[in-house]
Amino acid sequence: MTWIAFFGAVEIGLVYALVALGVYLSFRVLDFPDLTVDGSFPLGAAVAATLIVGGANAWLATLAAVLAGALAGLVTATLNVRFRILHLLASILTMIALFSINLRVMGRPNVAILMQDTVVTPFTALGLPDHLVRPLAMLIVVAVVAALLARFLASEFGLAMRATGANPRMARAQGVDTGFHIHAGMALSNGLVGLAGALFAQTNGFADATMGLGTIVVGLAAVIVGETVLPGRGLALALVGCVVGSVLYRLAVQLALSADSVGLQASDLNLVTAVLVAVALILPRLRQKRRVAVR
Repeated sequence: MTWIAFFGAVEIGLVYALVALGVYLSFRVLDFPDLTVDGSFPLGAAVAATLIVGGANAWLATLAAVLAGALAGLVTATLNVRFRILHLLASILTMIALFSINLRVMGRPNVAILMQDTVVTPFTALGLPDHLVRPLAMLIVVAVVAALLARFLASEFGLAMRATGANPRMARAQGVDTGFHIHAGMALSNGLVGLAGALFAQTNGFADATMGLGTIVVGLAAVIVGETVLPGRGLALALVGCVVGSVLYRLAVQLALSADSVGLQASDLNLVTAVLVAVALILPRLRQKRRVAVR
């Protein structure tokens, strides 16, 4: 694996770290299995790319992508809370609808923004090579988002949201509006995913209607790998684990695809993803069984 491929994997890993943070918020904090991310990721990319091509400021386009992703999360939450549709089914319905909406937003299957100014453009003034500028820009964005998310989850509102996911009945007994916190959590989760989609489009130069396929698996893989590498119950450690897990996951994928002896091709990406996720799920169980056997 060359240095350019290495930094490229780090860049993509940092972008998907935002997806991992969103997935952590829905799956771990709210205990809400959410497949909306497969639609909100390309939605963020579609909104940002379409606005940038239309002449909008890249930062405003990115903000619009975050709001679009949040709106998608609100739809899923409404279907679940207001209309009592099973959370998994509600997210699937939203995900399916978003595929058509993404095509409507772009007006065609894909939009190219290779020659447009993006949020990464100001970082080029640092004079660093392109393969270093983009990972650095993504690292700054991810660090700021993770710090803000940690601060939010440690606040009174964030604690109520965590209580909603941990024990909704007890939370309601303490006067917590669990429905409202599910809406807020799902909006925040998919807003982060929409942000990831917008940054992915701007760093890679395109948005595509099918780019969200398997996003939920990548997000879960990052969360699981992070929990395996950095085990612990601390909130800050868990968020750092999501970022580290996402980067390690992308490096593992890149290493597997770059190894000529293995014989894998780019078309084997989903196979590699499935194998890595399976290994990340199996290893902690084997470790636990070994500890029990030793005792």
